[in-house]
Amino acid sequence: MDPGPARIHTTHVLGIDLGGSKIEALLLDRQGRDLWRRRVATPQGDYRATLQAITALVTQAETQTGATAINVGIGTPGSATASGLMRNANSTCLNGQALQRDLEALLQRPIRLANDANCLALSEATDGAGAGADVVFAVILGTGVGGGLVVHGRLLPGANGLAGEWGHNPLPWAEPADIHAADCYCGQRGCIETWLSGPALVRDHTAHAAISHQTLSVPEIAQRAAQGDAACDASLKRYEARLARALAAVINLLDPQVIVIGGGLSQLDRLYVNVPKLWVRHVFSAGPWQTLRTKLCKSVHGDSSGVRGAAWLWQSADFGEN
Repeated sequence: MDPGPARIHTTHVLGIDLGGSKIEALLLDRQGRDLWRRRVATPQGDYRATLQAITALVTQAETQTGATAINVGIGTPGSATASGLMRNANSTCLNGQALQRDLEALLQRPIRLANDANCLALSEATDGAGAGADVVFAVILGTGVGGGLVVHGRLLPGANGLAGEWGHNPLPWAEPADIHAADCYCGQRGCIETWLSGPALVRDHTAHAAISHQTLSVPEIAQRAAQGDAACDASLKRYEARLARALAAVINLLDPQVIVIGGGLSQLDRLYVNVPKLWVRHVFSAGPWQTLRTKLCKSVHGDSSGVRGAAWLWQSADFGEN
């Protein structure tokens, strides 16, 4: 039986963040220092062209830096099934494709692959907001909602590759304002993603604002709230209460030392003050006599967390010499 590509030993790792609009590549040394970075547009709806774009980035990293036999980690939308076929990717040309096997055949080396929320978690647990913590839960709050879990510095994918899929559980401890649950693309109704994504916040604000003819973006809602707009502030308070309930359920289940937020809504600084105050009432046995130790933090590496986490799929303990 073919054993597959041989193991590569190297002092460099290349992370690749395969996004819907861009593909970013970042070469790191074993100390986590940036050595080389490139971004290219993602070929839209073209799986073979996407493979070629990734292959070209790996070649450029090697030829332009002189590094050889680079280990490659890929962060993707969606995740792979046990059979290796991609699923739930918003870049729909990936779905049903054996992305990892196809790239290993083209690159003639093993690669490691994880979804983008897992890469965020690994990046922040390795040398970001959760560095040194035993249990780190990371969430992406953006166009969609995802999560990833790192325990003792190791990514925990789960038996079905579903660990951390927090966004596709129901919003807990429903309140009267939550009665108008929306359908989710996953086939369920009222998933956390339908309440806590960026589009969900916009939709909720539009539904509750006295003048609903104008649709505001998330940054506009935040700016107006800071300027004293009562309707915008109320929308953010509803969002914070929902986020607090959803994260309290995570604390009850995993009890992480650190919860890290990435994605566009991570820029709402008020979340880090208000949400921990609100989640106390929902955390089991919490109360005025107990100080919760879980910290809520913004991702240190921001937009680069995904590509750094993809590189860290090859942990430093895995590195050998060229």
